[in-house]
Amino acid sequence: MEELTDQGYVYRFQQDQRPLGEAEGAFALCGFALAVALLERGQLAEAVRWFERGRAATGPARLFTEEFDVGQHQLRGNLPQAFVHAMFLASSAAVGRALPGPADANEPG
Repeated sequence: MEELTDQGYVYRFQQDQRPLGEAEGAFALCGFALAVALLERGQLAEAVRWFERGRAATGPARLFTEEFDVGQHQLRGNLPQAFVHAMFLASSAAVGRALPGPADANEPG
């Protein structure tokens, strides 16, 4: 996370010695994968934060592209990007299952 994230977005790898974002945009799929990995580690609040940040990287039609230009806040790559949408749905379901619901509020401590 220390080496491949910037401003709440995740890059798939460090291209070279240039700063993140100069060679390619943040990789949308990686942000949702990070959210799922954090859930598996029991870090619910962090997982939700990364999920929501990734969810914000959509266009006016609320579709995801492959990459997101963090500096310019612009979509990059193929539109729509099926793999990102699939990972979005999978991570959404995982986060939803992990969040306490109304039934949990009635359960004893």
